[in-house]
Parts: sequence; structure tokens; C-alpha cells
Amino acid sequence: MSEMTSPVIKEVTALIEPILDEMEIELVDIEYLSEQGRWILRIYVDESGGITLDDCARVSREIGDLIEVKDIFDQGYVLEVSSPGLNRRLKKEKDFERAVGKNIKIRMATPLEGQQNFRGSLQSFQDGILCLSVKDDLILLPYGDVEKANLVYDFEN
Repeated sequence: MSEMTSPVIKEVTALIEPILDEMEIELVDIEYLSEQGRWILRIYVDESGGITLDDCARVSREIGDLIEVKDIFDQGYVLEVSSPGLNRRLKKEKDFERAVGKNIKIRMATPLEGQQNFRGSLQSFQDGILCLSVKDDLILLPYGDVEKANLVYDFEN
């Protein structure tokens, strides 16, 4: 994937991933951004049977103090621990492997035949190639050129 990761996100990831592994909770994503004049460290976690609000609170307690002790941040921030939700972000190879058979949307870093955004059913993911079914076509997209990808949950009427 061609996304840049900030030094803060790298440091937080290295710090909390072992703790989450020990808790048998998966680190899905980390965002560090400014919203409405305040800095937010948003950590998305999941568990094999799904993540609960109590799980998020437990993760927040476990990692919150550790992050504070390491003094990573130059300014104040708010820590949010959340589930990835229905339209979860796909970043790691294992995310794409789990998404086979599901609807996804992808934005490529480099346009493919003039198109940068794709939406369809992920048919397979092998050897670094995503095979996406879009309408009646199969499109092959290189994993290394994916800028952003998400599951798409379509609510049926």
C-alpha cells in the first residue's frame, strides 16, 4: 500500500501492538489528526467475535497510561478507541484476504486506464493482485498501488 505513515503513528503502533496481541485484540488502524482545533489519536481495534464497548474501554485503560508515560506527543490530545465499523478500512494483506467475496471500494495511487476509483466484489487476492468484479468485468489491481480501500456494506431495503 502506498500510504505514508507519520512518525507518531509508527511509535504508537510499536508501543501498543504487543499489548493488544497479548489481549488477543487486533490493531486495525490508527489515525492521528486535528478535528475542530483539537488533536485526536483514534485507534481502531477488533476481535474475532467482534469488539464490544467494554472491550474498547478496557483497551483504552490498558494503553492510555502507557502512551502518557512514553511522552510521545508535543501537545494535548484525546484518545479514542473504536471498532472499525461496517465500512472498515482495508490496509494489510490479511484484511484483503478476509474481504474476498465482499464488496469493497478502492482508490488507486496511480490511475489504471484513466480510472482511479473502483467499486465491486473482491473475487480473489493472490500474489499481490486484487481481482475485482465490477459489473461484468474482472479488473486486476496491484496491491502495492492501492492508496485507500474500504469494505462497503450495502443496506438492503
